[in-house]
Amino acid sequence: MPLDHYCVMGHPISHSRSPWIHTRFAELTGQALVYQARDIALDHFAHSVQSFVDEGGRGCNITVPFKFQAAALASHTSERALLAGACNVLTFQDGQVLADNTDGLGLVNDIERNLQLPLKARRVLLLGAGGAAAGVLGPLIQAQPSHITVANRTVSKASALVARHQALATLQNTELLALDLQALKGDFDVIINATASSLQGAGVPVAANVLKPGALAYDMMYGAGAQAFLDWARQHGAQPSDGLGMLVEQAAEAFLIWRGVRPPAAQVLAELRLVLGQA
Repeated sequence: MPLDHYCVMGHPISHSRSPWIHTRFAELTGQALVYQARDIALDHFAHSVQSFVDEGGRGCNITVPFKFQAAALASHTSERALLAGACNVLTFQDGQVLADNTDGLGLVNDIERNLQLPLKARRVLLLGAGGAAAGVLGPLIQAQPSHITVANRTVSKASALVARHQALATLQNTELLALDLQALKGDFDVIINATASSLQGAGVPVAANVLKPGALAYDMMYGAGAQAFLDWARQHGAQPSDGLGMLVEQAAEAFLIWRGVRPPAAQVLAELRLVLGQA
């Protein structure tokens, strides 16, 4: 019986832990599949997706910098991917390309399940208004925090992101606000860094007075890039967390979409931290 083929597409991609994660999911759930990483040239994304489909590929994860292009290829797009304007999961079925976005659900699941911090009625600060922030804002709102402030260096981008999500926020009774990074006041229960500062090795883009004592300071990156933010959080009395749990949890949601089986994400996260020497 031939194995089903899946992959992650991005550039660069050699650092990706997704093949390890999905292979482990398959082992633990008895699914027969092969999952590989594919490094895609910047101007060859659409062609590379079609080639994978022609080879019999069943689905792929999409990472930087192709999430917006992936959404444009879809025949059908989920509500959360439409709201995000980007997608990280493609499924190939009966000649159709189905697009979804599991990043936000992965973030919320990591915070609420693995870190055991319910978001309901919390005050949340989301730093950044690019693709990473857009991918998670919808599911964050659905977790029903009392307030979400989206802060960005260019406040017009934050305002546009807030406007797109305002109807959902009203429905969930969440107050949604856009601010300039320099105009932040007050303190927050949860701070999520969705800026490119960790990718670029830049400084923490916000003052420490936004942290409540014991607040969760969460960087959506993991590995060496996230270390400056995590150190900053620790030095100012916050609970630091990297985005490794989000990576595993968004992968679990993709696996569920593709295979109809929910893998044991918490077990795989614990094993991955052991592999990376973080346990």
